[in-house]
Amino acid sequence: MIVLGVVVGIVLLVLVFFALPYSKTHKEFSKATDVLISDAGVSDELFTLDDIASLPLPVQKFFIHCQFIGKPKMTYMKATFKDVDFSLGREKPTIKIDYVQYNGVTKPQRLAYIDSSLYGIPFEGFDSYLGGTGSMLGRIAKVIALFDQRGVDMDRACLATFLAEALFVPSAALQPYIQWEAMDDTHASATIEAYGITCSGIFSFSEEGEMLSFVTDDRMATGMDGKKEQVQWTAILADYTMQGDLLLPSTLQAVWNYPEGDLLYFDGKNVAIEYFSR
Repeated sequence: MIVLGVVVGIVLLVLVFFALPYSKTHKEFSKATDVLISDAGVSDELFTLDDIASLPLPVQKFFIHCQFIGKPKMTYMKATFKDVDFSLGREKPTIKIDYVQYNGVTKPQRLAYIDSSLYGIPFEGFDSYLGGTGSMLGRIAKVIALFDQRGVDMDRACLATFLAEALFVPSAALQPYIQWEAMDDTHASATIEAYGITCSGIFSFSEEGEMLSFVTDDRMATGMDGKKEQVQWTAILADYTMQGDLLLPSTLQAVWNYPEGDLLYFDGKNVAIEYFSR
């Protein structure tokens, strides 16, 4: 009976610990977010036709069709996703996650926080790209590191992801660290250079100007076990709706284009995008 009581007590303590609002991972995310916002600065400028005059035609159409012209230039963005279908990898389960993301503008910066659970145990993730250093951290039970991926390949992957999202934060698309090249009426290529690393990819657009996808070969697929593969990666945008006075995508997906078939590993719907200029 004593042993049983001890076991029950331990279980109760664990459950209480899981229920506590404190999170080491979220604290790290919040601290990094403060850095990103501090670096973002302020802007009183508006998007103008002169700003986009030198961009490829489909990119110009994006700014006009999505109604950014005449609107404030943002210095950072916050995107909030709820109940995202998130795959843990090929032949691995798909879980539901909540996902909060920040992107800076003055220099390539990106942060994201994942809140979920695995088999009833809290699971958190923290993606960080600050100062040219990328990382992807996953913790289970609030304190146990499930993975902590870093290195040059992660730096490059984070920079490629930032490029893919440049038109989520259109001020970024106008920065000198991104160079655009015309292709045709519905495609444009872009190259980003920062912190000694260069990445590129191709943006696809509808005839009206909505961004539909981004494809790159500069993003290494890294599994939770640390295994790396060079695989094409695609970001997909869909279901454009008016959010305030801007036309923005409400569905965002990320896909690994493996030779044996595509893996849709991030399927976010009803995303809420917020822009800040001060």
